[in-house]
Amino acid sequence: MELIPKEIKEQIPKLYETEEQKDPMAYIKLFIDGWTWYITELSINDDICFGYVVSPFGSELGYFSLQEIKEVKGSLGLGAERDLYFKPTPLSTIKKAS
Repeated sequence: MELIPKEIKEQIPKLYETEEQKDPMAYIKLFIDGWTWYITELSINDDICFGYVVSPFGSELGYFSLQEIKEVKGSLGLGAERDLYFKPTPLSTIKKAS
């Protein structure tokens, strides 16, 4: 499964485009073994993302690589997955829920 389908990639702002927004939207939710990545921005080459990361160690805004996420295998040997039912959501709503 492709982590980010082309039609969704086209909707995601490029890096730094939401920098001035108080409450940017998260467009994609990826997850694996207690880790969740909410993507708010995507680089032109579709590898580097900016967004909100929730892990067993805490949560923070930051940059992460889609290629590295694709290479990670969880405890059952499965790769990261995209939440197929996730709808674009304001980051403030996600932060309240996590």
